[in-house]
Amino acid sequence: MSPDRGSPEPDGRISPSRGSMDSQTEADGLWKASTEDDDDVRDATAVEDSRKFLAEQAEQVQNFTLRGTLVGLAIGVIICFSNTYFGLQTGWISGMTMPASLIGFAFFKSISKHLDIPFTPVENVLVQTVAGAVGTMPLGCGFVGVIPALNYLLKPEENGPLQLSTIKLILFSLGICFFGVVFAVPLRKQVIIKEKLKFPSGTATALIISVLHGGGDDAKIARHESGLETAKRKSADILRSNSRSQDILRRSSSLSGIPREAAGNFQAAPTTSNAIAEPGEEGGGQGQQSDWKAKVRSLLIAFGISAIFTIASYFIPHLHNLPIFGLRLANDWLWTLNPSPAYVGQGIIMGPATTLHMLLGAIVGWGILSPLAKRRGWAGGPVDDWKSGSKGWIVWVSLAVMLADSIVSLGWLVLQPVIKHGPKWYAEANENVRSGNVWRLLGFQRSQGGSYSALDSSEPSISHPLRPRSASQPKTRLDEDELPEIDAPPEHLVSNRVVLALLIVSIVLCVVAIRVVFGNVVPFYAIFLALILALLLSIMGVRAQGETDLNPVSGISKLTQLIFAIVIPSSNPNAVTINLLAGAISESGALQAGDMMQDLKTGHLLGASPRAQFYGQMIGSAVGAIASAGVYKLYTSVYEVPGGLFQVPTGFVWIFTARLVTGKGLPHMAWQWALGAGVIFAVLTALRIRGQGRWWQAWIPGGIAVAVGMYNTPSFTLARTVGGLVNGYWRWYRKREDTPVIVLASGLILGEGLVSILNLVLASLHVPHL
Repeated sequence: MSPDRGSPEPDGRISPSRGSMDSQTEADGLWKASTEDDDDVRDATAVEDSRKFLAEQAEQVQNFTLRGTLVGLAIGVIICFSNTYFGLQTGWISGMTMPASLIGFAFFKSISKHLDIPFTPVENVLVQTVAGAVGTMPLGCGFVGVIPALNYLLKPEENGPLQLSTIKLILFSLGICFFGVVFAVPLRKQVIIKEKLKFPSGTATALIISVLHGGGDDAKIARHESGLETAKRKSADILRSNSRSQDILRRSSSLSGIPREAAGNFQAAPTTSNAIAEPGEEGGGQGQQSDWKAKVRSLLIAFGISAIFTIASYFIPHLHNLPIFGLRLANDWLWTLNPSPAYVGQGIIMGPATTLHMLLGAIVGWGILSPLAKRRGWAGGPVDDWKSGSKGWIVWVSLAVMLADSIVSLGWLVLQPVIKHGPKWYAEANENVRSGNVWRLLGFQRSQGGSYSALDSSEPSISHPLRPRSASQPKTRLDEDELPEIDAPPEHLVSNRVVLALLIVSIVLCVVAIRVVFGNVVPFYAIFLALILALLLSIMGVRAQGETDLNPVSGISKLTQLIFAIVIPSSNPNAVTINLLAGAISESGALQAGDMMQDLKTGHLLGASPRAQFYGQMIGSAVGAIASAGVYKLYTSVYEVPGGLFQVPTGFVWIFTARLVTGKGLPHMAWQWALGAGVIFAVLTALRIRGQGRWWQAWIPGGIAVAVGMYNTPSFTLARTVGGLVNGYWRWYRKREDTPVIVLASGLILGEGLVSILNLVLASLHVPHL
């Protein structure tokens, strides 16, 4: 037998001889080295293509246009009306970025024949950025919680209530609406470019925009996707399933236009059509055209249904409280159903897990604790009385649940990076101290590991992730921080000089506005401390939103109130007012930073200019601050607050928190039950954190959701639960993508929110009810 043929194995196979094995091994090594070199070249090309894609997209004139800004402002004002209306009722608001992008697309699509330049995805990013900035200002400026508490709930012994004119409300809003947006800009590089946090809602909006606009730049988007994937070194199964309340189920293809590394939280599902637009066409495929038309039709139908119900509910007010469990439970214990399509829509967006946790809170609060407090005499007044009834008593329990959840969650956000990166940080600091490199320890010397060198650089380095290497060089595995960072060109980023200047201006504006509006009530040191806490805690809020899609603004504000209880003595006659304003500043900063980062994530995935988005957000925040103050004054001048339609439960939560932490008295037996509930939910929140990503986590009640179910009357919670079950049926039983039901839900919410303006006019004209 010739030596190069090998010898037979026991199973009949032929094994190679040593000589042939050596030759084969050498050949395999050369082939592997050649293949790896080819892979490196392809990687380099992919990353460069991705950089070119971002540069080309950022250069489009549509990144910042007057028409896009005006359309975004118009949509945002509609959302502002809706959010003020629902915020005063239950404290719930929605950014509505996905429906904003859909409405903007539908508007420009309808007038496309009259446009000089086409409406592109980057301009749609501008539209939804501006609209979202305007729409969230009712919460960001305190008009669903803090301002009602100051206007209506402060007691005379607390130097209240404070009556603020429209001009003062506008000045206060403008004072607190900018610094969070500015502070978010330097965080972008860390959380979006380096860490590539998911920001699920931002990614979902990018997916919607990409699908709406079809495949006009499909090849470029595909290259961008490849480049980002290369830089992140993702595995082939990057699109693994991970259901979320707002997931967008699309087939993994270049049609989506979204890098797979960013869409990792979204389950893949077949699309309705494989049609791809020809280059230069806008939403050109027949499948895409019918798809967006179907979504717009669904939005309009839902809007109409909700509008009809809203008008009918004005003439028949009892529609807001149907006694589905009988008159006794309705009259004595407030167990009714508000069949508002808008609240069903809210439940659809929240999803089944959140709404079921709210239902649990309603059962515990209104089915167990409320009757118990009433019959034991702890809250002997009428059930629906905030001061002496069980309605006010159970708020203290819900407040304890909310505080426990917030403290444990925020504490974990602080500890997690320390646990994960602490040993590495300590080792690096220790090495710098030993080497005497104090300047590097303080951060004044830039590390070379994370920098990017040009692909055509002649500097020899075997560790560069994209440079082809010789067969004799070993392939070095790099840390993730050493991978190249793919970002928009520097001229389309907001410079550090601009950020620093605007941050100083926005802080000064905040201080001046608060002093002008509230005079000497709030000392200067308290304002500056509140701003420092707001900036620090907004980092935690941004990280939480990037990882979980939830910005814990409520917990952040409550944590600030706890800190100010230590700083401001309870003997100060203005302690409650100072406490409320400190929490408002903190909540505003965290909300603005989180919204800005969601929008920047959307823009990054679609190649939009970050600088254009930033200025769009600033314009939207300014207009939103003015609009939300005007809308708040409109509603409160016509309707009784707190009253039947606007119970402002969030205002009561704010004022009760301020009184709690400043040492004011609690109702009888309230602190014992509140303490027990706080301990229970501290443990449950820790379990939820421990079970992140596991099947059983959804069955552990979330503290915030349970608390919301407690302090809102059951009528709202029951309607939301119906919506959550609709979402669950659609996704779990029908196994369908939830984009259609999210669009439907948005129409239901916008319908009631916008048509409530008509009800406002009817009420101001004293049109009688039936």
